[in-house]
Amino acid sequence: MTHEFSCHVYYEDTDLAGIVYYANYLKFIERARTEWVRSIGIDQKALKRDQGIVFAVRRIEADYLSPALFDEDLTVRTRVTSTTGVRIVLAQDVLRGETLLFQAQVTLVALTDTGHPTRLPANIRRTVH
Repeated sequence: MTHEFSCHVYYEDTDLAGIVYYANYLKFIERARTEWVRSIGIDQKALKRDQGIVFAVRRIEADYLSPALFDEDLTVRTRVTSTTGVRIVLAQDVLRGETLLFQAQVTLVALTDTGHPTRLPANIRRTVH
C-alpha cells in the first residue's frame, strides 16, 4: 500500500535561488509520515497516553536527485518496505509530477516515554505488515 501526501513549496522552504533547502525535504517526509500513520488508524496521542509509546526515527538514508523550486506542488509517496518486532522501514519519495526529486529510506522504532526501545504493539505490527 502506498500513501500519497501533497505539499506545496512556499518561499520559506527555499534558499535565495528559489531552490528547496535540503533540510526541508526531511520536513516534507515527516509530515507525510504523520499523515500515513493517521491514515492506517494509529492515534499517536492515544498511543503515548495509554501505552507510553512514541515513534522515533532511528535512521535515514537520503538521496537528493533533482531540485524542487518555489511555488511547485509536490507529492510524497510513503510505503512500508519491511517490519520487525521493533522496526518499521519506509521508502519515501518526493516527486514533482512523475519526476523523482528525493528519496529516503527511513527506519522507525518504538520508544517508551523514558526513551528506551520497546517492541511495536501487536496491533501496529499487524496493521503495517
